[in-house]
Amino acid sequence: MKMVKKVLFWALVAFALIQFIPIDRVNKPVDSAVNFVDSGKAPEKVKTLLKNACYDCHSNETVYPKYAFIAPISWSVKSHVNEGREHMNFSVWGTYNKELKESMLNKSVQTLQNRTMPMLGYIVYHKEANLSEAERSLLIQYFDGMLKSKTY
Repeated sequence: MKMVKKVLFWALVAFALIQFIPIDRVNKPVDSAVNFVDSGKAPEKVKTLLKNACYDCHSNETVYPKYAFIAPISWSVKSHVNEGREHMNFSVWGTYNKELKESMLNKSVQTLQNRTMPMLGYIVYHKEANLSEAERSLLIQYFDGMLKSKTY
């Protein structure tokens, strides 16, 4: 029993100490001239869907929930945000070249069709990101329309 108390004590001490490891949660400023929903004149419904389901990981407009301030969960959240921004960052859309934009739009259509985005782990805590079939179809149609008209 004494050993269990020691282990619990040191586990709590370690948990408390890791809370002091800094995580950068500061979002870079967003220039509306290159932001996807602003520069592309996206319809209001599309803007809302993207902001609710995509922008926390794929933009510089991340809203960190309370649980993202507790280590080690904060490390995982920040890692997902960094990875999401690497794959596609809607906040800097206007800085991408045409080939990259086309590739990102095609990948977006594919992930929406395959239901791999938004991630299940994200949807669990963000119900507004759980896209219905109609909402998925709307985004797919919007992205397909951009691809066909080459307006990206």
